[in-house]
Amino acid sequence: MKQVEKLVTFQTTNSYTTLNSLSDKTKNVWLVFHGIGYLSRYFLKYFKDLPCDENYIIAPQAPSKYYLNNEYRHVGASWLTKENTALETKNVLNYLDAVFDSENLPPSCNLIVFGYSQGVSIATRWVKHSKLKCHQLVLYAGGIPNELRPGDFDFLIENNTKVTALVGDQDEYINAERLQKEKERIKSLFSGKAKFKIFEGKHEVKKELLNQFL
Repeated sequence: MKQVEKLVTFQTTNSYTTLNSLSDKTKNVWLVFHGIGYLSRYFLKYFKDLPCDENYIIAPQAPSKYYLNNEYRHVGASWLTKENTALETKNVLNYLDAVFDSENLPPSCNLIVFGYSQGVSIATRWVKHSKLKCHQLVLYAGGIPNELRPGDFDFLIENNTKVTALVGDQDEYINAERLQKEKERIKSLFSGKAKFKIFEGKHEVKKELLNQFL
């Protein structure tokens, strides 16, 4: 028997969550990409201590949802897996384009793109895809996809975008060898313009570190 995998195109809908209000008082707009196992509305808890009048946070939602810990109670989500990665990446990027377009953000605000854990792979792919000239790109405790190459982010360098990579000194997912490779990769991708910082902590978002990006 012959098995054939086919493709079909259809329209779909996905949610995203925002925190605070966009107004003439807004100074910073954050696009924040959660890690695996999160829902966007829960990921926003890390940003609630930022001054609410000055910061507007947009949290896209990873499309693939599942029950956590096989208990069928709490739901998490994943951006991508190794299955059909190229196709799924295209779908995610189209979704992110729609989120960004729907917000109609004013050019006067500082635009901060923040990726955490698996969200780093999505943030970097989307910034490269959209050629988004953000003011800051924050890569927090995550790896950069292998397909990205030196030159992909030259437009950020020309825009004087501030690029910062952070990782905890007790991060259980990063050993010394991988840490060194990530440092070298970030240096290569961003022409030596990115800052690499190590903080005290595990694989976690520490709210007190976010103020440095204001």
